[in-house]
Amino acid sequence: QVQLVESGGGLVQAGGSLRLSCAASGRTFSTYAMGWFRQAPGKEREFVATLNWSGSMTYFADSVKGRFTISRDNAKNTVYLQMNSLKPEDTAVYYCAAPDTAYIAYRRNEYRYWGQGTQVTVSS
Repeated sequence: QVQLVESGGGLVQAGGSLRLSCAASGRTFSTYAMGWFRQAPGKEREFVATLNWSGSMTYFADSVKGRFTISRDNAKNTVYLQMNSLKPEDTAVYYCAAPDTAYIAYRRNEYRYWGQGTQVTVSS
């Protein structure tokens, strides 16, 4: 059974930075893509970022492009989301997710496994 555990959320002022981590277990981490999604109160869960099995290809939502980066350390079975220049509209619960493909995936229904989420709050 695949397990995903996020960490690194918190409260930050607008313009600040946070780095989220997601530790994965339960299957061969290095052969699958990974992704991050977020869900703000009263809104649908939305795609944020994804990368392929090696980390050589990444894809971002337009709303975070140029501010967020995604990376992975296959030796540590961990994926990261570096969030810079944070805005109040980035406030949400952030979820790590794992699809059953090695290649980038940005549709929610491509992801089978989900973490429990970590809260990110950006104050103005």
